[in-house]
Amino acid sequence: MPRTILAISSQVARGSVGLSVITPALQMLGATVIALPTVLLSNHPGHGAFAGRRTEVDLLSQMRRALDDNGWLDTIDTVLSGYLPSAAHVEFVAETVALVRRTRQACRYICDPVLGDDPKGLYIEAPAAAAIRDRLLALADVVLPNRFELAWLSGGPADTVADAVAAARQLAPPQVIATSIPTGSGSLATLAVTRTTAVACSVERRRGVANGTGDLLSAFIAGGWSLGRAVAAIDAVITASAGHDELQLAQSRAAWIETAPLAEVPIDGRL
Repeated sequence: MPRTILAISSQVARGSVGLSVITPALQMLGATVIALPTVLLSNHPGHGAFAGRRTEVDLLSQMRRALDDNGWLDTIDTVLSGYLPSAAHVEFVAETVALVRRTRQACRYICDPVLGDDPKGLYIEAPAAAAIRDRLLALADVVLPNRFELAWLSGGPADTVADAVAAARQLAPPQVIATSIPTGSGSLATLAVTRTTAVACSVERRRGVANGTGDLLSAFIAGGWSLGRAVAAIDAVITASAGHDELQLAQSRAAWIETAPLAEVPIDGRL
């Protein structure tokens, strides 16, 4: 059954990060996407020169009101949030989830807590990061932190698979999908952790990977893909994007959409 997904994140004019990879990925999976940009940029800041600005929360609220007046919020199956540059943007997402659930009580909320990464640490304002932790995690059905974000949100270590499983179970959402967890054997694991289960998919650690893989994972999960299928598809996109400064999503569609899912290995804290 086709999904209708409200995605709230950053957008770039050139590149494959934020909504600029989330929207096409979901559309390729057959979903209808309503996209609200929290910031508009020429390109990812990692490329050097860039220009753009945040989208004012008042403007986002006006856009949401128009969507609601047209009856389109009543069609949403999933709300997905990504980059939120301020505490006010975080509150906008919380209000939006509540508004959608007013008539769509079963609506899933997937939170990609874009806070920071290794080795830079936080790259959003500390009040925004705290608001994501304190306001959004309690609303989320699924949260998708990377290793740094998992440690920051839980207040505990996440340097091993065992630590990451324990840290994930400290968070409020019923499912935590944690990425970039070191396995001790040179590979990186993506974990799907609930209160009672934990499984992992492992891939080779790559260097020079273009930005946007976390956004792409959130899109695949929002689109209903299993962990094994989503991680395998992202690995295929990374392989096809070697030598490019952006993910080659559309160009590699045949490869990633047909790739076989990776095994989801049950874990007991070890890989």
